[in-house]
Amino acid sequence: MEEQYSSSQMEDLLDELNLKQVLVLHNDEVNEFVYVVDTLVEVCDHGSLQAEQCTLITHYKGKCNVKYGSLTRLKPIKDELNRRGLQATIENSLS
Repeated sequence: MEEQYSSSQMEDLLDELNLKQVLVLHNDEVNEFVYVVDTLVEVCDHGSLQAEQCTLITHYKGKCNVKYGSLTRLKPIKDELNRRGLQATIENSLS
């Protein structure tokens, strides 16, 4: 018997397969380390270790890829990071 998917489930599946965009966190001189880590945990669903690693990479390299996915999935996350005072952009992951 063939499994049927709802249109919502299909969109989620296609979103997961469409990894052409990347959410990039940029370094700033304003936010403290703990605030950035906590924000990544809350907004990006990172574990604390992953959030700490992303924050360190951002601090030392100037930016870090924090999440991959489609534009429709990443835009609300980017907007929330920006709203909380972090500098984030969405870029093509193939560039």
